[in-house]
Amino acid sequence: MSSTSPYDYSGTFRERSRVSVEAPAMRSAIAVAVDNQAVGREAGYTSLVDHQGLREVAARIRDHNLSHLDRHLERLTETWEAAGGEVFFASDAAEACGYVLDLAKRSEVRTAVKSKSMVTEEIGLNRAFEDAGIEPIETDLGQYIVQMAGEPPSHIVAPSIHKSQEDVTELFSRIAGTRLPNDAVALTRFARDRLRERFLTAEMGVSGVNLAVADEGTLTLVTNEGNGRMCVSMPRVHVAIMGMERVVWDFDQLAVILNLLARSNTGQKLSQYTSLVHGPRRAGEADGPEETHLVILDNGRSNILGTRYQEALRCIRCGACLNVCPVFRQAGGHAYDPVYSGPIGAVITPLLKNTQQAHELPHASTLCGACTEVCPVKIPLHDLLLYLRQDHAHEAAPLERMSYRLWSRAWATPRRFAWFRRGAALIGSVTRGRPVRRLPLPLMNRWTKGRALPPFPRKSKTER
Repeated sequence: MSSTSPYDYSGTFRERSRVSVEAPAMRSAIAVAVDNQAVGREAGYTSLVDHQGLREVAARIRDHNLSHLDRHLERLTETWEAAGGEVFFASDAAEACGYVLDLAKRSEVRTAVKSKSMVTEEIGLNRAFEDAGIEPIETDLGQYIVQMAGEPPSHIVAPSIHKSQEDVTELFSRIAGTRLPNDAVALTRFARDRLRERFLTAEMGVSGVNLAVADEGTLTLVTNEGNGRMCVSMPRVHVAIMGMERVVWDFDQLAVILNLLARSNTGQKLSQYTSLVHGPRRAGEADGPEETHLVILDNGRSNILGTRYQEALRCIRCGACLNVCPVFRQAGGHAYDPVYSGPIGAVITPLLKNTQQAHELPHASTLCGACTEVCPVKIPLHDLLLYLRQDHAHEAAPLERMSYRLWSRAWATPRRFAWFRRGAALIGSVTRGRPVRRLPLPLMNRWTKGRALPPFPRKSKTER
């Protein structure tokens, strides 16, 4: 389906965010959803004896995996092929899509059913399928909704988080050609009825990979709908696409991550469907694909290894950082990028895409540190955002660069800092300790257009 999204990704973050900011119903839907998920996370962690200790263990596991990634991927290739599967290493999106399309052509694929996968969004697989005359069908309910709406996902875990039930009713009614009831059960039944035949007739199933267990040759899929299992078991060809960093060594490491993954987003101890996939159907087995293919994607990830940004590759795509981010709450996921949004998107998108639009994303943050606080694998997201700002400081406007340069010099010595203290005290005297509603200064007028600055004290702390 051709895109009808109101978001122009050639524009700036401010232009994209305006679509959500100026839509109160959309902002309300996002706020309710992220609040529910954040509350669920807190409740889910209460069943763990020492969730902070488990986060430390998970962070060490992910760091160890990344430090031994070559060994892990070599072992995964051995074990996956021993189980009857095939492995292809793709250096970029074009190679990944090319491999899948060549396979689809050999297998005479006309329809491909897909389980929700952010990495297939990253490589633009749906568009590649459509250009080749193959119909891709998203089967996760949220992903199906945004596909039918012609939009990219707006959240790593909940792709249609920005839509209300009324929005979905209108969308599905247009598709059905008749008015559907504004009822969640009826809407779900409508989607299920349309997708059921697709599962039965599709020649190819495509999935992502939450984590691959290298020593066992096993892929893990974590979903809350049964569509994932149907995508990997019903079509005769199954293709799994994974980022190269999404690997653990054994089931013990997998158990640690799974204990945190669902809890960190929905608050569940374990998702409804946690599936372990181990090669094609064997002799005597009643179901399963005839062929299984694993595409391991680099697409810029190897450039992050060994840098001060390597910790970003710990990410397990739980979405917890999005659910607590005040910027995501107001701007929505589409303001960031068509694929990865929120704090983790603001970090990894500039690392994977060397574009001006990507470089501005680290500035879409208050640096409050809430994202770092909730990350189950302890990624120091606010530090990484600062590093990215530092790396691209030369791209700032001349006035902004000059202002920060003067600021840093002014605060470099106690004597110079004292002048700023006196200036703040002077403003406090003029405003009589009341909040500042508007400042005409070039660097502050945008801030005070939408909020008030805290009151300036009439005396500095050293003078009280």
